[in-house]
Amino acid sequence: MPDDITPELFTRLVELAALELTHGEAEYLRGQLNGQLKAIAELERIPVPDDVPLAAHGVAYPPSIRPPLRADLAAVDPALAERILRLVPEAEEGYFAAPDIPHESL
Repeated sequence: MPDDITPELFTRLVELAALELTHGEAEYLRGQLNGQLKAIAELERIPVPDDVPLAAHGVAYPPSIRPPLRADLAAVDPALAERILRLVPEAEEGYFAAPDIPHESL
């Protein structure tokens, strides 16, 4: 089975992700990705009967065994939040204010 992720495709993916990889790191990661794709292809070959329901995970979690939802209550005393906000260097509308972080375009 040939590799689905060719060196050329992997190079393009690395460029899109703006990664800096050594040649050894790139080859290792490309091999790992191709290994994952091969494992997925093997799983796809397992026959699954049509009557098996779809699941988000392998263990059923029906409502009968789920814990009840907790009440949606504020966990912090509003007076405590006000005292904390008085200690910060800068606050706006009840939130911490942080300076802008300069950045460069990629």
